[in-house]
Amino acid sequence: MNLLQELKWRGLIYDIINEEELAKRLEEGPITLYCGFDPTADSLHIGSLLPIITLLRFYKAGHNIIALTGGGTGLIGDPSGKKAERALNPFETVQKWSSLFKKQLSRFFDFDNKRAFCVDNFEWLSKITVIDLLRDYGKHFSVNFMLGKESVRSRLEDGISYSEFSYMILQSIDFLTMYQDPVLKCEMQIGGQDQWGNITLGMDLIRRVVGSDAKVYGLTMPLITKADGTKFGKTESGTIWLDANKTTPYEMYQFFINVADDDVIKLLKYYTFLTQDEINALEGKVKTEPHLREAQKVLAREVVT
Repeated sequence: MNLLQELKWRGLIYDIINEEELAKRLEEGPITLYCGFDPTADSLHIGSLLPIITLLRFYKAGHNIIALTGGGTGLIGDPSGKKAERALNPFETVQKWSSLFKKQLSRFFDFDNKRAFCVDNFEWLSKITVIDLLRDYGKHFSVNFMLGKESVRSRLEDGISYSEFSYMILQSIDFLTMYQDPVLKCEMQIGGQDQWGNITLGMDLIRRVVGSDAKVYGLTMPLITKADGTKFGKTESGTIWLDANKTTPYEMYQFFINVADDDVIKLLKYYTFLTQDEINALEGKVKTEPHLREAQKVLAREVVT
């Protein structure tokens, strides 16, 4: 099966834009895609690992990837999926966290070659004046359209600040900037399902600025929940971090060893590069010999090592 078919089998596609066109584009040759990671803490977490591994799947298939650390957008805060406004972190803190993110991401990608890039959107967002923002970008956005986005609509009753309301404009500028960059030439954005509005708005901005025939694509992944509907990646002691100083390899291993039978196959598809046959075999063992927890052991080993 091709890459899109594999992503579907793994349950990694929540929504996709221009699927038929994207399938054809992937067959033509390498595409460049990006995913953003806003530094809202001093470490990436287990939820961040899913888009990282999805980027890695494209990378291993011969495509080019961009990991964006949001040194600029992280100063504002994404309202997507949030019931209340985020606290604004100091500039120095966000810049430090952004550097830590790049260091963690470099464990997955070789940013010294010409197929993987790590960029910080502070580099271009910090150079945009208020006049530039309103004249060059703001005129392309319909307030009515923005109000219809779930990340905004869900917050209207409780209130949303202009800063958070403008977040989607900044993320759209990211996509446009990297699309127009002669080196990056980014054509696609991926993100969690809560990023759908931001991704589609970025695609719309590119078409308005460059032309309606611009070829851009978007894909969202499902937010991970357990079989009982609760959020995945949280324990009684808190978040599972990718920083070994915050969550030790032993703690992470134990976390995955203790995954429920109802969740383990889904997580094997999400987090590992095991083949369909290998995962099907483990699924059979979950049904016939659940007490051995063979699937959980494989999951823990694959993720931690």
